[in-house]
Amino acid sequence: MLCRASPVLGAALAMLGHEASAVEAPGRALEEVVVTAERKAQNAQDVPIAATVLSADELQDRGVDNINDLAQVSPSVAINTYNRQTFVNIRGIGLNRSAPTASPGVAYYIDGVLVPNDKFIGFSFYDIDAVEILRGPQGTLTGQNSTGGAIFIRTPTPNFDDMSAVVRAEVGNYGARRIEGATNLGADNIAVRMSAVHDERDSFTKNIGPSTSEPGNSDFDGARATVAIRGLDSKLQVFLRAEYFDSISDGIAVKNRFDAVTSDPFVIQEDAISFTSQEGHRLSAEVHYDFGDALQLRVLASDQQGVTEDQVDGDRTATALPIPAGLPANPANRAAFPGRVSRTRTEFDTFVAEVNLLSIGSGPLQWVLGGFYLDDEIQVGVFRDNHNTVDFVASDNTIDQIPRMKSKSLFGQAVYRATENWELLVGARYSSDEQTLTRFEITPNVFDPPRITTAESSEWTGKVAVNYHLDSALLYASVSKGYKMGGNNVPPTAAPFGPETNLVYELGFKSELLSRRLRLNGSFFLSDYRDLQFASLANGLPLTQNAARARFAGAELEALAYLGNASVNVGIGYLDGEFADDACLNDTNSTITSIECSPGNRLVPEGSVLPYAPKWTLNAGVQYDFAISDGMTVTPRLQWAYTSDQIATPFPSIHTYLSSRGVFDARLMFNVRDRYQIEAFVRNLTDETYVATQIQDASSSDGGYVYGAPRTWGIRVSAAFGQ
Repeated sequence: MLCRASPVLGAALAMLGHEASAVEAPGRALEEVVVTAERKAQNAQDVPIAATVLSADELQDRGVDNINDLAQVSPSVAINTYNRQTFVNIRGIGLNRSAPTASPGVAYYIDGVLVPNDKFIGFSFYDIDAVEILRGPQGTLTGQNSTGGAIFIRTPTPNFDDMSAVVRAEVGNYGARRIEGATNLGADNIAVRMSAVHDERDSFTKNIGPSTSEPGNSDFDGARATVAIRGLDSKLQVFLRAEYFDSISDGIAVKNRFDAVTSDPFVIQEDAISFTSQEGHRLSAEVHYDFGDALQLRVLASDQQGVTEDQVDGDRTATALPIPAGLPANPANRAAFPGRVSRTRTEFDTFVAEVNLLSIGSGPLQWVLGGFYLDDEIQVGVFRDNHNTVDFVASDNTIDQIPRMKSKSLFGQAVYRATENWELLVGARYSSDEQTLTRFEITPNVFDPPRITTAESSEWTGKVAVNYHLDSALLYASVSKGYKMGGNNVPPTAAPFGPETNLVYELGFKSELLSRRLRLNGSFFLSDYRDLQFASLANGLPLTQNAARARFAGAELEALAYLGNASVNVGIGYLDGEFADDACLNDTNSTITSIECSPGNRLVPEGSVLPYAPKWTLNAGVQYDFAISDGMTVTPRLQWAYTSDQIATPFPSIHTYLSSRGVFDARLMFNVRDRYQIEAFVRNLTDETYVATQIQDASSSDGGYVYGAPRTWGIRVSAAFGQ
């Protein structure tokens, strides 16, 4: 069907492009958007992937300051953060609750390095060069897991023969203070870029309990250095990167669902001392060597280490009593005396390596071959004190678990330009994964011997696409498959869970019209999602199950237009996702069982809504540049982001429902010769109150609501030197 329709649609687009090119539209033209997802820098308009790509300037214009903001600027993206964890879902696929043995379904990269642990993906969001959000399975070139998509964060590459610096400072309400700086020191064949950030903010929520903690505040420090070296003949390039981060807070503010004191969403009452501390580093080395003008070898290796420790008020109140001294912490006493303090410590030790051999010429055949290796060890300690409510004293129940994961992949992709218009893409990847879980459970005077389980999985994935190129447009049809490895379950009696796969059929187009003043990209897709990994809790412990098959149908449209001094951007995502078969799943928040299912499980009927799959995700923004003198402009901007209803688990209830929300942001930017900027901004202009995340109950802590930020405002000043 596409082959017959493509010439007709192509002729129409070509005619539109030809007629539009005859009109001399005023204002600036679109800049080329570069993606690196296929291991080389390419024009995003020539790559058959549904993607949102934002440059540093666009990130600043749209107010994207952290990973959570990406959900406001890209269709079909849902991001939820809870304490030390960040759950990213694209087209309804990704991660809905973290367990140490579970893997995310959205691959997250920083400067070409996979970051497999969701707890540490948000700490590099400063001094950004560009962000690439790839929607749909990326089963050929991105490892380890990418059933939902991938996010690539690129930081600036050091510039040779350049001495420059930039500094930004920001203040706002709720005690917000941020200072960020970067400097580039370049010589003939060596260059260094160093950057650092300090970011702090008081909580949006007031704790009226006796605790000295204010959950919701934050204090973050980060630093990064990149060294670029090139050989005298420019065939050799070496990039050395080092990054350090240190985040300290009083944890996240969780509103008790059954708060009997106040209904104010931004008032809680807790008696426990709460905190979250996350510290770590990433080191990487990347080497490129060109063999002539047509072949390049790329080798990359990275070491990532981090520690996160937190303590929470397990009962989310200032009134619940602990178990009296001398009584055991058995289930009956825990139910009668729910007051408790819980502490968790997690240590990460990750090694990632990748080797690529790829073509770099301009011939009709472009290709890449590669191998990938991951060795990831996580040590998790969960400690629960049921005899105290203010500070942790001694553990009544300790769970130590050490999952170690090894992943190996071989992959290849070739793109052949058969004619001026027609192009064929074929890619394949074979992945082999193994995970070993060592688990200890210790209660007072009782030591259970370690339990060791192993899970293995392997899969072929890949992509086939047919592309039709026009002067101003690309039409493509693709079939792609993604895979996420299986793993071991933490509960002692639970069996390992298997891998999940996602097969997607997609039709898309990319176009630049009106003398390159309008970029219009769209896609239509059908998804066959099998053995999806559904996360819940069993007796308070993380449990991952393979649920029944699911299906998705959806469409996405993105537009960016420059109309004289005005610019307009629009993003539309529509997603219709449901379970394709009946499923029996564990329900965290209910003791209800279904007669069709085994004890402890509930029936999720065919047609039930999938978690974190909002039907509509919309965003729009408009700004206008007023020239007030030579080299000086004033730019007001208004933007809006909307997410429709969604649920946090397959069981709709007060515990899982996330209502729709539409948030407006406004900013006023004063620019002097692109060197000095003053910006005033207001986020959540209408002060809309909404639940951003639903936390489910666990043995360590009760669940509740996490509300989105209220209206915030601030002023940012930046200056660039030597550029």
